[in-house]
Amino acid sequence: MFGKVLIANRGEIALRVLRACRELGIRTAVVYSTADADSAAVRLADEAVLIGPAASRRSYLNAAAIVEAARLVGAQAVHPGYGFLSEDADFAEICADNGLTFVGPPPHVMSVLADKSSARALMRRAGLPLPAGSVAPVPTAADAARVAAEVGYPVIVKAAAGGGGRGMTVVHTPADLPRAYARTRAAAQVAFGDDRVYVERYLTGARHVEVQVLCDAHGNGVHLGTRDCSVQRRHQKLVEEAPAPALSAGTLDAIADCALRGALEVGFTGAGTLEFLIDAEERFHFLEINCRIQVEHPVTEMITGIDLVHEQLHVAAGVPLRWRQEDIRPHGVAIECRVNAEDPDRDFAPTPGRLERFVPPGGPFTRVDTHGRPGYLIGPHYDSLLAKVAVWAPDRELALNRLERALDEFDVAGPGVRTTIPFVRRVLDDAGFRKGRYCTGLVDQLLAVPPVAPRRNP
Repeated sequence: MFGKVLIANRGEIALRVLRACRELGIRTAVVYSTADADSAAVRLADEAVLIGPAASRRSYLNAAAIVEAARLVGAQAVHPGYGFLSEDADFAEICADNGLTFVGPPPHVMSVLADKSSARALMRRAGLPLPAGSVAPVPTAADAARVAAEVGYPVIVKAAAGGGGRGMTVVHTPADLPRAYARTRAAAQVAFGDDRVYVERYLTGARHVEVQVLCDAHGNGVHLGTRDCSVQRRHQKLVEEAPAPALSAGTLDAIADCALRGALEVGFTGAGTLEFLIDAEERFHFLEINCRIQVEHPVTEMITGIDLVHEQLHVAAGVPLRWRQEDIRPHGVAIECRVNAEDPDRDFAPTPGRLERFVPPGGPFTRVDTHGRPGYLIGPHYDSLLAKVAVWAPDRELALNRLERALDEFDVAGPGVRTTIPFVRRVLDDAGFRKGRYCTGLVDQLLAVPPVAPRRNP
């Protein structure tokens, strides 16, 4: 096992990785920007290295500075968390060139999977079903129009190098396609430095279900069941649960088996997630594979009892996978909601500010992953995620009630600060959601209806 790991991230995921390392007897170092000088990760790590100003491109996206920090503290490995450089094959290659183990798949695997078109082609060869559409990028608007005419509207235009819910545009009519095609290409160039896009049929009323996999460098792999991530706004997840509800056992088994087959086929190693869309007839279609720990990983940990960050570190150190498929026995239901510093009444606009009160919930089977505290300044520079509240229960009804209770306990306030807690309560009150029968359009449906009088906490 590694003697020291550099954590190349911030916020709650930096704390999550730091704690896992401590539990495994690994010393930790974190990098930080000037905006995060008083963060919990900086205070708790064995060492901390300032790598730049608040702007991400000059700090957490500065590969050279991060590698130099790792060399400075004598780290053997770099854990990238999620976001930032976590799925950057060039960064993984730079780590390898400098004798550092990147906690994630090998650079060549990441490079292939980071390109959504090549990933789709590989998964098709592995026998995974894909949505109707183009596998390769479409070079012109006319090509996009031909694909759309073949598969039928609505379609979605996606960045080939996209990720994190960015670089997607849904198109409902042929007249809207040229502008959407140009806009998506331009946005992809800005966000990813790559303007290639592809077109596929947009499945209205579909559910977004993903499968967690663990694979080692010795050809072994397991899946840890499903998560439903359909509650999204602008392709950003708000509520996640495991296992995916209201699906037949046959569908759950089939999608999990497909995911593991696809991951092993491409030589994936570490903790990864394969994402699918499922239609009303329970036909599923592969979307993409994420080569990192997911924000929503706690719900899988809660139903399986397996620490995914521990497993990431073991696999990265070359240890054979410690689990067989028959050892994975998910139990109960876990539901997580993201508490973002955003105002749902203003189109989820970020609400930076200093926290005056911050008292997370507690109680049985309740987990809160957060870097927040009283006096913490929520700045404008980074993602607005403030906390994740996850609960476990033997059945879904009790899990929902437990999450409602936890949100009622959450006391967070500061001048100008608003959170997504009131909107999550609306999700939990929705009749379709309570029955486990909901789709990716749920948030838009709720936003189209004026909210009732707010409940207790803001």
